Amino acid sequence: MITYWQQEAEKICRIEKDSLNSELKTWVDARIVTRDDVELLQKEFQIDPEHILDILDPDEQSRLEDGDGYVLTIIRLPIYDPNAETQYWTIPLGIIIKDNYIITICWTDCEVLKDFSTGRVKEINLNDFPSFVMRILSRSDLTFLRYLKEINRRSIGIQNEFQLSVENKEILQLLSLEKSLVYFTTSLKANQMLLEKFRKTKLIKLDYDDIDWLDDVEIDNRQAIEMADTYRNVLVGILDAFDSVINNNLNMYMKRLSILNILMMVPTFITSFYGMNIELPLANLGKLSCLIISVLCILTVVITNVCLGISERRYPNKKKRLGKNKYKYMKNAQKNARRLKSIESALQN
Repeated sequence: MITYWQQEAEKICRIEKDSLNSELKTWVDARIVTRDDVELLQKEFQIDPEHILDILDPDEQSRLEDGDGYVLTIIRLPIYDPNAETQYWTIPLGIIIKDNYIITICWTDCEVLKDFSTGRVKEINLNDFPSFVMRILSRSDLTFLRYLKEINRRSIGIQNEFQLSVENKEILQLLSLEKSLVYFTTSLKANQMLLEKFRKTKLIKLDYDDIDWLDDVEIDNRQAIEMADTYRNVLVGILDAFDSVINNNLNMYMKRLSILNILMMVPTFITSFYGMNIELPLANLGKLSCLIISVLCILTVVITNVCLGISERRYPNKKKRLGKNKYKYMKNAQKNARRLKSIESALQN
């Protein structure tokens, strides 16, 4: 779907294609593009088909490129889809500056562009295309930071559920969040390289205010990279800790079963021995032999319980140690979260 926007006073308004003012600069917003939309963009704006295919490639990385009469910029944007297996991921957004048009192309819908079209982003100057690009980059970084905080809150909630029980559902949720952090880290680092190119390139001329915006965007982008790396390391540590807890619990259960199997061999041997069709010890004692065999079986059960009790008393603090290991990374996560908050406040000041 392609929509057209122009600035009236201090607001950007959606304009029908036939009502566009040719003297004003126009934002062409192409989201959830179809084959017809692609053909229209190629025909009306003479965009290289290879560039459009690059923009529609979900794995395309951020870059700045000079086209035939236009400038192409590709950045990575964060996406949240509650119905997807991995709910947080990233997509490429193509920004093309050609004459009086700035064209944004995205193969799906995204919250960053939605914020511009719905008026949530204030003080937009559509007549200054470099400034408009900086605002998109800034909004992208702010969305990255918000999604990272949401991922951290969700991971803390899952960790609290781990205190009650460890189930496959929670582990799979943590793995999904870890995958999202990998996507975010890769995209943020690619965007950081793009921001460095903006300082050196002559394709897009930045004035003093644009450079000031670029400085703020770089700060937010570096902060997002640090947060993504920290949260990912914490999640990896938590998964490793819980893996150790599960393995230790399994070893304890196997040890108990081994003790039971060994001690149950005694009554099994006695009953098998007296099942033989030959003359056996105690056979002439009558009912007394049954009593003796019963006592031996009871003694076997008692010895089993005693052995299990000794095993538990030998490691009285084992569960406590496992508990400390289990929540060690949770404390580190809280510590890192506090450190990141202090960094955020320092950057804001």
